[in-house]
Amino acid sequence: MGLRGKLIAKTEVKCGGELFHDHFSSKPHHIPNISPDKVHNFDIHEGELGTVGSVVSWKFTLDGKERVLKQIIDAIDEEKQKITFKFIEGDLLEMYKAFSATLAAEGKWIEWTFEYEKQNEDIREPLTLLGLAIDLIKDIDSHHHNK
Repeated sequence: MGLRGKLIAKTEVKCGGELFHDHFSSKPHHIPNISPDKVHNFDIHEGELGTVGSVVSWKFTLDGKERVLKQIIDAIDEEKQKITFKFIEGDLLEMYKAFSATLAAEGKWIEWTFEYEKQNEDIREPLTLLGLAIDLIKDIDSHHHNK
């Protein structure tokens, strides 16, 4: 087995995809209020929300443990409604040498793409993190659809 991997998950939503692009690019600070059992805190350390190069951090629960993750917004494509985060610090980098997550919105479909390199072959694929990312999409969709 190789150390590099790519996971892709697509889920259909009731709200338009632009809502999700907007949430993750310029309003991620709302996510802890929408999904407090999963995401406990969001902070911006450098830059401004919605701009490439901004550094943000999250506190969240994964596999029953509170985790911390710091990311840089690596790319934003407003036309394609796509945003890419590169992981730069935190608990997950103990398991992965490199990790990026891309959220793409197209109509009523949201796609997460995780690209990563594991520290060693004993590290599992980040399936629970992908599950968390999908759950956040469902929580945001439900929050806005039920208004």
